[in-house]
Amino acid sequence: MRRHRSLARSWAAGALAATTLVLPLTLPTTPAVAATSTNAAATGTTATVFYSTKTKNWTDHYLHYAPDGGAWTTVPGTRMQAACTDWVKLTVDLGSAAGLQATFTDGKGVWDNNGGRNYALGTGDITVKDGVVAHSDPCAGSGGTGTGSGNQATVYYSTETLGWTTANLHYAPAGGSWTTVPGVGMEVACAGWWKKTVDLGTATSLKAAFNNGNGVWDNNNSADYALGTGTSTVKNTTVTANAKDPCAAAGPDTRAPSVPANVRASATNTSVVVSWDAATDDTGVAGYQVTRTGGTKGTSVVDAGSTVWSDTGLEEDTTYAYTVKAVDAAGNTSVASARVTATTGKKPATPAAGTPLGTDPRKDPIYFVLTARFYDGDSTNNRGGSQHTKSGNAANGDPMFRGDFKGLVERLDYIKALGFSAVWITPVVLNRSDYDYHGYHGYDFYQVDPRLESTGASYQDLINAAHAKGMKIYQDVVYNHSSRWGAKGLFTPTVYGVRDSQWSWYYDERNEGFAYDGLTVEPKSGKAYYNGDLWSTAEPAGNTCLNWGKPTGGKSAEGYTLYNCQWPSPTSGMFPKAYYHQCWIGNWEGEDSRSCWLHEDLADFNTENTQVQNYLIGAYDKYIDMGVDGFRIDTAVHIPRVTWNRRFLPAIQERVTQRFGAGAAQNFFVFGEVAAFVNDKWNRGSVNHSAQFYTWKERKEYSADDTAAALEQYTYENDLGTAGQPTSTNAFLEGNAYHTPDHSRSSGMNIIDMRMHMNFGDAHNAFSNGKDSDDSVNDATYNVVYVDSHDYGPNKSSTRYAGGTDAWAENMSLMWTFRGIPTLYYGSETEFQKGKQIDCGPTCPLATTGRAYYGDHLAGTVTASDFGTVASASGEVATTLAQPLVKHLQRLNQIRRAVPALQAGQYSTEGISGGMAYKRRYTSGSTDSFALVTVTDAATYSGIPDGTYRDAVTGDVKTVTNGSLSVAAPGKGNLRVYVLNGPGKIGTDGPYLK
Repeated sequence: MRRHRSLARSWAAGALAATTLVLPLTLPTTPAVAATSTNAAATGTTATVFYSTKTKNWTDHYLHYAPDGGAWTTVPGTRMQAACTDWVKLTVDLGSAAGLQATFTDGKGVWDNNGGRNYALGTGDITVKDGVVAHSDPCAGSGGTGTGSGNQATVYYSTETLGWTTANLHYAPAGGSWTTVPGVGMEVACAGWWKKTVDLGTATSLKAAFNNGNGVWDNNNSADYALGTGTSTVKNTTVTANAKDPCAAAGPDTRAPSVPANVRASATNTSVVVSWDAATDDTGVAGYQVTRTGGTKGTSVVDAGSTVWSDTGLEEDTTYAYTVKAVDAAGNTSVASARVTATTGKKPATPAAGTPLGTDPRKDPIYFVLTARFYDGDSTNNRGGSQHTKSGNAANGDPMFRGDFKGLVERLDYIKALGFSAVWITPVVLNRSDYDYHGYHGYDFYQVDPRLESTGASYQDLINAAHAKGMKIYQDVVYNHSSRWGAKGLFTPTVYGVRDSQWSWYYDERNEGFAYDGLTVEPKSGKAYYNGDLWSTAEPAGNTCLNWGKPTGGKSAEGYTLYNCQWPSPTSGMFPKAYYHQCWIGNWEGEDSRSCWLHEDLADFNTENTQVQNYLIGAYDKYIDMGVDGFRIDTAVHIPRVTWNRRFLPAIQERVTQRFGAGAAQNFFVFGEVAAFVNDKWNRGSVNHSAQFYTWKERKEYSADDTAAALEQYTYENDLGTAGQPTSTNAFLEGNAYHTPDHSRSSGMNIIDMRMHMNFGDAHNAFSNGKDSDDSVNDATYNVVYVDSHDYGPNKSSTRYAGGTDAWAENMSLMWTFRGIPTLYYGSETEFQKGKQIDCGPTCPLATTGRAYYGDHLAGTVTASDFGTVASASGEVATTLAQPLVKHLQRLNQIRRAVPALQAGQYSTEGISGGMAYKRRYTSGSTDSFALVTVTDAATYSGIPDGTYRDAVTGDVKTVTNGSLSVAAPGKGNLRVYVLNGPGKIGTDGPYLK
């Protein structure tokens, strides 16, 4: 949340009821024969992969795969064969591999790559359906289809309260043998119900258990279910014999969605953006098919998950035609929409050069900068704004917009010399407010703010320059709100307030021919912060603001008459409800925190509206196309998770995949700010407002309408409560062994580790609290970890961290070796502005705050020879680079880059004594990195692999022959990193690492 006026709103937490069906996570007690594949002769291990075709409408299906440790097949892969209704399959020989990585394609350029992560599959029979991986044969033998001449049982199983996305029936006829685990795949019968009819021969009953194909079982609390012939239903452990068909009233879904309306197509250079209004359906629209004709490449049909599609790389001066169809979950397809056309122009004179680096984000420590406050490379784009004098910035010669992309390009080597390989920058879109240097008051989301750019130093130039140095750019993005001036291209208010003799100082005289860009000076007013487009002396045509122009009876701080609509408000009618929410937040842990305004300067988007979604998706597609490496998502908690999971996150993955391929999409890093300023695991008991909640996919279907779905999801998850939330072992070792993480339930959004952040007043507390939350995060190895930021310090402090240099060194030693991605706010390497108020808006000079200008510390020249290594430096920047925490940071980065376990490894504290001590391991292909870490305190490790361990800090060598290793306390801020078969000492001794 970014604001420059104080909010005085109450924080309250509602009591939440926690009710859920608890199922034992154990297999049925009846012995079962291990599953084997008999579909193909093979020389080693095999995997039979079944792929659901129901919603695809593909004419061909290919499996593109790579056995673990092996090479990928040649694109598009191997054609799959028909298996049974709605399924194709392929059996592959894995040799000695224990699994495979896989993607699927229609052979014509349309891919299913698990949202950019690829599918991690094992061996035996495997199903992939709508992104969910399970283990069964969905076509399992005619013996399970109820076609025999003996007795039959039809079993319906309800997963409505379980969140399962597939179901298997594991059974044994009375007196007969059990099916092979996990049993036979059940078919979807209707919403929340699965069905299977099985032959019993002469038996008149059966024992049964159910599972989701991924190890979660319902075996009636280990008693198994006793079912008879005929139709039985099983719901919430209750069996109903001779039951009615629970889906009889529903019947098959044969109704097609409505035809997409208002299809639009516009061309820019050789790209066309197609958008349309959302279709409707009785059960819900699953996606869209966009058909393009024209040009020399023939007809193209692509799947789209949202209501906007960007078509790039087209031919010059060519007319293309587009139609759109809607598809529901049953595969019903609407009639094609009306045909629209667009004619391309010429290719850009200078094609965009940006391509994301596309590597695992966990390898890259992050340096976070407020671009406008970091380094001034071009003084001609500096701007002070309307608060320049009042804030005290003018007296300091310190305009709010001071740093820029040119300055950042010129000091990339400083950041690299610190050892960072990723730079998180504040939002780049054109901002508009009285104090908008930070970037969180977006006005034109399609335009880069000119106050940040210079000739030869555009945003694209920054991205390209960073990539040339092997450094990533993470762009801060805002989906939740616009500026109080609205969002150009979507909606801007017709007028704000009355311009009378008193308010003429604030509202400028109208200039019809001038367009605000924050940089250009309007000639009548002499201001770059001109606002003459937002006043009137008479009520404007089309005004919707209630009681416009009538005095409120109040006075401004200056004593001027206040009129209705003088200032933005969600309840005045000034902003249309189609595009903006219409309320103020009352309960920060309530539903209204996701659907109301945070502050008058942050006009809250109605993100459940299709046009708003299209506006934002289209805007951020532009920056994806420029080659940014990831998005940091501001105020993520103020948008419902179901909206993220339905619209925005799939759109990001779809765009990156389309432009740069599946590998880039897999590593495009998205991390959200889910601000939970508490020290407990769940934010005051509200799962919907807890950071880890946003790392998960939805577990059930909701209404097709996004507004209704948001309310349904909020109620459903709150009713489940904290005990009903999913858990994960993705961050944890199994003993000493690394295991392949299961990201099948990941939403694609990672998080800032708010709990560690809140507890970094003491490193031991941060460590303890971080561990406690990790089982509720889909994969905590992707958590972004920092001590303080542009908003808060630990324990919701409003000042920059001032715990002392030793404490800073200890915090850094923990962050750089524990799970997660270490992140540093600019200047913390020198304890810049320690103890100063982080933000006071325009009520005090920026120079006195935690957002002060840092460029004075960077004057001179600097060249980095590698990450964490200075080739040369002169001037003030050389003095900065000589500071003790800088030396500490450089060596930490050198060590982390040399030990893969410290980058992406899972961890465990099992068998370890010590305050901040843990073991980490990462295994991939030929890489097997195992490290024992202790920060500050002594530690003893037992049950570890025997072998030779070398400390990356001192070079000390220890040979383990009895599974035990002890380490003396290295001292506060110091640490030991004993690596099995490691390289030995990395870097040179410094003030803390020695």
